[in-house]
Amino acid sequence: EVQLVESGGGMVHVGGSLTLSCAASGFTFSSSEMSWIRQAPGKEPEWLAAIASGGVAKYIDDSVKGRFTIARDNAKNSLYLQMNAVVPEDTALYYCVKGWGPYGTRGQGIQVTVSS
Repeated sequence: EVQLVESGGGMVHVGGSLTLSCAASGFTFSSSEMSWIRQAPGKEPEWLAAIASGGVAKYIDDSVKGRFTIARDNAKNSLYLQMNAVVPEDTALYYCVKGWGPYGTRGQGIQVTVSS
């Protein structure tokens, strides 16, 4: 059974930084592409970033390019999202997703709230 558990969320001030982690189990993580998405209240899910199984090929959405970075550690079965220079619009539930894109199995999500 695929399990994805996000951690590292919370409240952060505008301009601050936060690193989200996702612990994966139940599948061969090192062979899987992975993504991050977020969903703000009343809005559609937004695909933020993706990373290939080997960690070389990456996708970053224009909305967060230059501020967010996706990374992975296959030895630790872990996925990361480094968030820098956050703005109030980054407030949302953040999910890690198995696969390249927003539609795969996702974790339970972690709340990030940016305070001004």
